[in-house]
Amino acid sequence: MLSFPSRKHSSLRVALTALTTLAVAAAVATFPTPSTATPHSAPEDWDDSAYRGRIEVVRTSEGPADPAFLTGTVFVDQDRDSESDRGERGLAGVTVSNGRDVVTTDRQGRYRLPAYDNMTVFITQPSGYQVPVDESNVAQFHYNHLPEGSPELRYGGIAPTGALPDAVNFPVVRSQLTRAQEQHCVIAGDLQTYDRTEVEYARRGAIADLAERRDNQGCGTLFIGDVVGDDLSLYPDVKELTSLTNGPARFLPGNHDLDFDATTAEHSFDTFRAQLAPAYYSYDIGDVHVVALNTVRYPCTPDVDNADGRRPECDDPENAPRYNGRLDEHQLAWLERDLAAVDDDTLVVVAGHIPLLTFADEGSAIHQVDQVREVYDLLEGRRAVSVAGHTHSIENMRTGDLVQGWNDLFGVEGLPFPHITAGAISGDWYSGEVTDDGYPTAIGRDGGRPGLLTLDIRGNAFRERYTVTGESDRVGTRLGLNSPTYRDWYAERQEWNDAPDGAAPELGDPLVVSRDDLAGQTWLTTNFWMGSTGSTVRVRIDDGPSRPATRTQPMRGEDQLIGPEWSDPHAVAQQLVHGGSVADRTMHLWRLELPEDLDAGRHRAVVTATDAYGRRFTDVLTFRVVEQR
Repeated sequence: MLSFPSRKHSSLRVALTALTTLAVAAAVATFPTPSTATPHSAPEDWDDSAYRGRIEVVRTSEGPADPAFLTGTVFVDQDRDSESDRGERGLAGVTVSNGRDVVTTDRQGRYRLPAYDNMTVFITQPSGYQVPVDESNVAQFHYNHLPEGSPELRYGGIAPTGALPDAVNFPVVRSQLTRAQEQHCVIAGDLQTYDRTEVEYARRGAIADLAERRDNQGCGTLFIGDVVGDDLSLYPDVKELTSLTNGPARFLPGNHDLDFDATTAEHSFDTFRAQLAPAYYSYDIGDVHVVALNTVRYPCTPDVDNADGRRPECDDPENAPRYNGRLDEHQLAWLERDLAAVDDDTLVVVAGHIPLLTFADEGSAIHQVDQVREVYDLLEGRRAVSVAGHTHSIENMRTGDLVQGWNDLFGVEGLPFPHITAGAISGDWYSGEVTDDGYPTAIGRDGGRPGLLTLDIRGNAFRERYTVTGESDRVGTRLGLNSPTYRDWYAERQEWNDAPDGAAPELGDPLVVSRDDLAGQTWLTTNFWMGSTGSTVRVRIDDGPSRPATRTQPMRGEDQLIGPEWSDPHAVAQQLVHGGSVADRTMHLWRLELPEDLDAGRHRAVVTATDAYGRRFTDVLTFRVVEQR
């Protein structure tokens, strides 16, 4: 299926929230989904079954036999004490890496790796086994080696580790949860808390949703970067949040997880590495291999990052340091070696913070990954899917999709496998009015709502699913009316926001259209957040026939379509009033022009959005036609 071709309340609130009713989805019965696979139940309580522990670091007065190499064992920890006791067997065939070299353990579970002064050694969790988690559910599978510790950094970095240990041993336990062919992998984008107020927003929002889930105990939750918003002292608060969830928590770094006072890329994620995880790594679940990449290079430099002149932001790292989407040479070499140890028919999930490619920033080189073509070459012939964050938008892009910037910047002529931008827990950076539930609406730049992505997996096939914060999986769309009155207000309100003078322009009732609106072209819009190529949207007005809506952004090589005509009116009506980004473009908006001859009075539109798998989401919009405003 996936092989190559390879953010306080206002007078508008009642009207705005009336734009849509609860959507009802019909799931395809042959694939694991909340409707069919009871993923919200599990055989055991996570707190009772979780393997809690740590890696074992062995030091003696003699030191290692050969300080040029790190050795150790991957062992099955039968008594769960995190110590390699006599009689506990080593586990053969486990992948171990120092971030450059990749080896597999021998029949006794032993490994031997070259030692470097700054390295993180980690194992790839094998299917059927679980690495330990700490009391915060953070997976423990790596050891940082930095003898003198980090240079002086505001948030501490890595404390001196001293000389190379005699051995670093990695404990695992058997796990039916990680062996199962059916998995539900949560991909959590951009938690990005800048302070403890926002930590509380996250707790009341998406983390509360995660705390209720039981379907992801095997695969866990992967937080794909921007775990915090520049203040790395909030990492303990984040770990307190993950302690509320069920299943392992893993992290990869984003551009707001940086040690910004690091002068070289070598130490730019030292605090992240000390607190959370390696900068990059992999793990296996069922028939899935997850590769968690570090796609952020900071500070970027003109010689490495702007050799082709497309990233001028990188030209003054001393006075104006910036980041760039890039894999360093060691990581790229590691990726090649890591994939070489993976069976060809395994589903590869490539996760990064900055996306390999993205619709939202399709014309920006620094917000996509320089070596996207090299990554595609390494994955050629494999079943694969890319998941990413960074853009605070939801993008479900399928094989063959294309926008102009990808071709102009990277020579890409179509996606070789699906790429999904996972949305964000923070949504539009916790902006907008605060809901009664205690977290902001935070509607995104694409009109998307904050939430979580799940990959529902069976064997080496997957289906993506997006769950809006505080909602059920059946909520997948938002409806609106894009009329000339709305478009005029859009321009007036945007101008007033830039230079407030007098009373702010008011939109009025967004569910009322005049006869002039209809004559001047009014569309009923459907923002289908996980809509993609292969999805359809049909609209039935009153007792009339069901008619197909048209996708505004076909993803067939065109440039972005931007402006009020292409915007999500429901989102913009809130964003221009309450703050945040403006949803003036999106790759998942469908629209149907309303007939000019609609009778005056109330009308009811029933919208059925069907995704590429045949799952249906039904939404209803009631609006009124008046002769004049």
